[in-house]
Amino acid sequence: MKDARRLAELGREHQRLAEVVERAARLGKVEDELAEARELVGIDDPEMAAEARQEVARLEQEVGTILAALPSLLIPRDPLDDRSAIVEIRAGTGGDEAALFAADLHRMYTRFIERHGGWKIEVISLSPGTMGGVKEAIFKVIGASAFGTMRWESGVHRVQRVPATEAQGRIHTSAATVAVLPEAEEIDLKIEEKDLRIDVFRSSGPGGQSVNTTDSAVRITHLPSGLVVSQQDQKSQLQNKLKAMEVLRARLLDLKIAEQEAERSRMRRSAVSTGDRSAKIRTYNYPQSRVTDHRIGFTTHDLAGVMDGKLQDLAEALRMADLEEKLGG
Repeated sequence: MKDARRLAELGREHQRLAEVVERAARLGKVEDELAEARELVGIDDPEMAAEARQEVARLEQEVGTILAALPSLLIPRDPLDDRSAIVEIRAGTGGDEAALFAADLHRMYTRFIERHGGWKIEVISLSPGTMGGVKEAIFKVIGASAFGTMRWESGVHRVQRVPATEAQGRIHTSAATVAVLPEAEEIDLKIEEKDLRIDVFRSSGPGGQSVNTTDSAVRITHLPSGLVVSQQDQKSQLQNKLKAMEVLRARLLDLKIAEQEAERSRMRRSAVSTGDRSAKIRTYNYPQSRVTDHRIGFTTHDLAGVMDGKLQDLAEALRMADLEEKLGG
């Protein structure tokens, strides 16, 4: 009870196990009722036998539904899935058009998070580009199973459309990269002060009165890994340092997980694996109003809906592909 973090972790595990126990108990009850109903099918009373047959059909359907749901509940969950997520979007190849597409992805995820009950978004940093584009956006998704749902978005997102910057009306291909990291907790890894170099400098770009007048921006370099995190969006140097450390911890945990997966040397990788961040995972084709996820062959022609944050069908398809992979393995 003194360890609040461990108590919350055990509470989540208890909730998952309780669901399995409840489903199993319901299955036993329904199977008993089904056995009784089957005995009544053969009685001499035609009316009662007909009712029994209807009851048998209903109960058989319920048994099937419960049995279909149990395997996914019995597969051990990745404990990181329950955590909040840190999402990083960066404009890739394509110049101004890539920055515009990165802004579109930022809006898409913002709308998806707003549509998801119980989640909220916390902006960590936002670097605007020209023409309303975004060079880089980093934000936290706070809520139950945020990382478990968002993790499949990691990779290269490609767009095919006529850019606003193109006068000739030709279709261009641009890209943006998305990285989804689990929020790191202090118990996950220990960062030594001697391994950090912290530099302060003056903020640049739009901001409040303190911008360009005080050394409030912070750059943290993790010497052993070479990872560098800069933060200038918060009002004070302390707030920027805290935000930068939050991103650094998440990136170090992500690096640690990647190394562990490499050590396992799996003979085959999951169809929806996000291990290769340079892999093209999805194409948004505007002329044909088509979105295709290349990992699972999922295609929808509701591009407008997807860009407005209606990602639930896509997220569910990715979840099911991962589940089938685990069941098959």
